[in-house]
This record gives sequence, structure tokens and C-alpha cells, in this order.
Amino acid sequence: MSKQYILAIDEGTTGTRVLVVDHDSTIIGQAYTEFTQHHPGPDRVEHDAMEIWDVTKEMLEKALGDAGLTASDIAAIGITNQRATTVVWDRKTGEPIGPAIVWQDTRMAGFIESIRAQWAEKVYNRTGWALAPVYSSMSIRWIMDHVPEARERAKAGELAFGTIDSWLIHKLTGGKVHAISASNASVTGSYDLVNDEWYGQWLDFLGIPLAIFPEVRDDSGDFGVTDPTLFGAAIPITSSIADQHAALFAQGCFEPGTVKCTHGTGTFLDMNIGSKLAISRNGLNTIIAWRMKGKTTYGLEGYAAVTGAAVQWLRDGAHMIEASSDTESLATSVSDNGGVYFVPALTGLSAPYWDSFARGLIIGITRSTKLAHLVRATLEGIVYSTKDFLETMRTDSGVEIKSIKVDGGAARNNFIVQFQADMLDAEVVRQRNPEATGMGAAYMAGLAIGYWDSPEACLEGQTIDRVFKPQMPAEERDRLYSEWNKAIKRCMGWAK
Repeated sequence: MSKQYILAIDEGTTGTRVLVVDHDSTIIGQAYTEFTQHHPGPDRVEHDAMEIWDVTKEMLEKALGDAGLTASDIAAIGITNQRATTVVWDRKTGEPIGPAIVWQDTRMAGFIESIRAQWAEKVYNRTGWALAPVYSSMSIRWIMDHVPEARERAKAGELAFGTIDSWLIHKLTGGKVHAISASNASVTGSYDLVNDEWYGQWLDFLGIPLAIFPEVRDDSGDFGVTDPTLFGAAIPITSSIADQHAALFAQGCFEPGTVKCTHGTGTFLDMNIGSKLAISRNGLNTIIAWRMKGKTTYGLEGYAAVTGAAVQWLRDGAHMIEASSDTESLATSVSDNGGVYFVPALTGLSAPYWDSFARGLIIGITRSTKLAHLVRATLEGIVYSTKDFLETMRTDSGVEIKSIKVDGGAARNNFIVQFQADMLDAEVVRQRNPEATGMGAAYMAGLAIGYWDSPEACLEGQTIDRVFKPQMPAEERDRLYSEWNKAIKRCMGWAK
């Protein structure tokens, strides 16, 4: 193959990373930058979709430059993305009709409560997602209600909806392709997993025209080619996969019962459950992990929306720390949390509580509390959140989970990963390359064109950095988790 490299666009919630990957899974070039987080109200989180597009173009060119390559050296592009974030744009001009509403946004919490009795069980059984503001359908409903003439224009076929993968595909192809991957479709809260189609009855109730929705395609497959005027070559786009699903694949979780945990803006625990659809009965989400060659693999997921973002808040909101990397040394500078607990429910609680009205809580402060205790409580809060839904996942799946693969930016923090092994009573395996989301997109893109000939071949270049073993006595684990549960109860329903 004359074109020797795969390019992966990893579009996260707080930043954009572009990787250039070779056949041995080595990252030979990359670029990263954060983009602006907009908070116009306490219940609102927004992005500027045009800023994301501009940043993506810039990072793509920088990554190619870092690798010493041009667009003609790239065999294919893969995309992975923050998931239910909603963009609605004008099909003709390619311009968004308003800000992108981010998956952490809770502006529709009141509306959800008003329809919960009528719709909660019904949509959970069809979409696999507990009724919550994270739904893209909720964000679209808000746009239809509040942007002038949006609903009428949508009915007339003038508008298009997409998650960030659809938005980037639209822009990269010069507006020629309006598509979404099966994994991303499954996390919009708009997709009927049972009938494998957009959930028409639900969307009709919400007053959202079906004409606005993209075509659902395999995660590894054809998403068009880039407009050659952008980068100097028409590069095939051969994968689009939601970020957590990409990480599940890149971590080699190909068999039912295998589990990974990604620590990013939020923390996500995902389990492969195989080719048979099974809706959780205990508050977890059911997802399409990926679809390849028409074959669907499903997964179970629990997530906490604000974990790494809580560290970002310590840095940018509270100005308690200079850099996120400072947290490990601060946390280990004290022997324990000093009785302080931080529930990072800054945008509510997700699995398994699903309380949009919960709010962040720091409790247990005394005269002896230091900054280090607050930082340690923040990092511990990330891990307690994963324990909440791991116990539910163990119940749902019937699998005694004893090993978990970990990735994401916060997985570089040894304190977090060791505390996770202790609290989950399971070994935690960290790969040397923590960029699992981007690598998953690269693998999916490469498999579509025969760059790798099997999922197993993708992983041949991976190496393990460290295995963290549980060290905490069971009594201490139970005591700490009991205190955490007391803190959880105190923060619930606060903004109701």
C-alpha cells in the first residue's frame, strides 16, 4: 500500500486531538488543543461548532506537519467524538443555526420530569437509555422550540441534525455526506434498538421531523472522501465511532464480559455483551458498541458526566491548582482525605441515579482541611463514581469483573488508578499508549480498507505500561464507600 498511514480525529468534549498512526500502532505525529467551553447559564453547556471545525482543520494540518507528511500519504481517516452533543445546521449554507448543545447540558430537566411517567419506561426499553437531558432528542426539541422557524425549516428539509461526527463528516466532505455511525446513533436517545431505526413514535411526540436525521452507517465503512481543496487530496473517511466505543475496541474488548474504563471529561465504564440486544434493568445504558459489515456488537455502560471536568473546575473555576498534573502529588501529600468527600455532580448525577437536579457537593470540611484534602477528595470522587456503576454492571451481567482496562487522560494519574483498583477490588491494566479513543477510530478506519486484516492484528503493537492490584483491606473499602453514599444522598434533588 503506497499510502502508509491512518489519520484519526479524536474530537473530545474539551479539546481536539489528531493522531497519525502507522501499521505498528505507533503514533508518529499528533496535535492537540482545547476549545472554548460556553456556560451561558447554570444549567447550560455549549460549544461553537464552527470553532470546533476550525480547530479540527488546524490540528489536522499540525499533526501531518509533526509527522513530516502530506495528505497524499494518508490511506484513510477515522473519526471519534464526544457523543450526544447536538448540532443543527443549514443544509445549503453549512452554517449552524445556533450553538451546539453539549451532552452535559441540563436545560431540559424540567421538561423530562413532566413526561417521565408517560415516556420513561417506554423510551428506556426501546433506546436503551434512561430518560435524561443527555438525550440529543431533548436538545433538538429545545432548538425546535426556541430558534425562530426551526421546526418549519426542519419539516421543509432545510436543516440537518448531527452529533459531532456527523458535523465533521459534513464539513470534511464539502457538504456531500449526511451520516452518523451506528454507535453514535445509539447514544442520541432517539434510536430504536429493537427495530433498528430512528424511534418515530418518540420523535413525533417531541415534534421533531424525521427529515432532520442523518443516515445510519456501519462504524467501519464508507463515509465519503474529503473535499480535495481542504488538504490537497481526497482522503477516504472510513470510520466514525463514538469515543467510548472506540476505546472499548482499542482496548481489545472483543469478547462478551470484557470491560474498559475511560477517564476523560467524564468517566465511562463499558462492557461488551455480544451480538444479542439486552436492555439493562438496573439503570445502566445499553449501547451499540460498534457495527462492522452489518454485524452489531452491543454493550452496557455506566458513566459519570463530570470527573476529569471536576479537575478542570479546580483549575479554571476555583483556581485552586495551576495544572491538572499537580493533582497527583497533592493527593499523595496527605495520608487520607481528611474526612472530605467531593461529589462532582456539577451537571447532575448520571448512572445509576439519573438525578438531573443533583448538584456538586463538598462535605466534611473542618479547620484542619487543606487544599491537598480537597484535591484528593476530587480524585477519589472520580473513582467512587465508577464503583457506583461497576456494582450495577456486575448485577446486570452476572459476570464477576476482576480485571479492567483503563485509558484516558486521567489514567496517567497513578493515584487515581491505584485507588480505582482498591475500591473496585479488581486489577486495573494500563496500556503504554493512553490514547485509546483515537486509536479505536484509527483501527476502525484501517480495517475498512484492509490496512489491518483483523481486530486482533490491530493490537499487535500494543504494550502494557503497568498493572495495578488491589491493596486496600475490605473493611476500609466498605467504610469509605459507605461515607460516599451518605454524601451522594445529601446532594440529590438540590436544584429541584
